[in-house]
Amino acid sequence: MKQPTKKSKKEEKYTTEEQIVLYETISPLLHSAFDEVKEFSKKKQDEALNVKKVKMINRLLEKAKVVLKNESTVTFLDLLDENELPSNSDAVLTMSQYISSLKKFRGDHYHSGDWDFGFGGDWD
Repeated sequence: MKQPTKKSKKEEKYTTEEQIVLYETISPLLHSAFDEVKEFSKKKQDEALNVKKVKMINRLLEKAKVVLKNESTVTFLDLLDENELPSNSDAVLTMSQYISSLKKFRGDHYHSGDWDFGFGGDWD
């Protein structure tokens, strides 16, 4: 039986096309959902989210975990519990951890030149 080859640290550093596309797709959606839940939390922080919202948010979080699969932060990221509906404030905390991890992912893997003024850049 052939033994699986272990990726070197250098190989794990590079992003896949799937990770890049998912990052660019879910990042704005996750930020939008986060902003909404954050507003709910300001009004009623201990009120539980409904099942539909939890499922919608979890779809985004699951995709974020695909993006972050090789990152050290992924071990600290949990999905929202659909059986014990989380409070608005719990959801804000969970989502903020994902957003922070995605920001770190971008900072670690996206590099722009000195003169691109926010346009262009390359993923490693």
